Amino acid sequence: MTGMTGTGAATNATSSPLRLVEITPANFDAATGIRVHPDQEFAVSPVMKSLAEAYVHPPGVAWPRLIMDGDRPVGFLMAFLDIEWNGRGDRSLIRSGLWRLNIAAGEQGCGYGRFAVESVAAELRRRGATQMYVSWHEGEHGPEEFYLRLGFRKTGEKVEGEIVGVLDLDRH
Repeated sequence: MTGMTGTGAATNATSSPLRLVEITPANFDAATGIRVHPDQEFAVSPVMKSLAEAYVHPPGVAWPRLIMDGDRPVGFLMAFLDIEWNGRGDRSLIRSGLWRLNIAAGEQGCGYGRFAVESVAAELRRRGATQMYVSWHEGEHGPEEFYLRLGFRKTGEKVEGEIVGVLDLDRH
């Protein structure tokens, strides 16, 4: 579960043309055309891989969306919903959160990443979640500072070699 984004000022979604849209045949090429900076590619999978992963998971697990600013695609996100985190098969630890965040290289620093995180948090709250999880690769050009600035805290866990962070949704 990889997250990646650019940084930037907060965007006021109530007065902004920013919105999330479902991936459809009409916008598939726009979605798969989203590319992060080359020096960030180590930290996030391409949109095409994300969409393939969404397809192979049971319905309702992946929540992929194209981030639009007006009619312009500026990024992609994919949330994970109610997954079994510990892999034991007993559903004792169920989590939801941000699986992927790709902000187009030329669009970073405009608040789109913040908008994406806030949008996923709102969707998770709507579904009754009280926490939102994300994981990230460590390293230069990675998204750790971005997530920590948004209020995520490290859990001390790692998943697939990535740092795990959690955001308490009742506080944000």
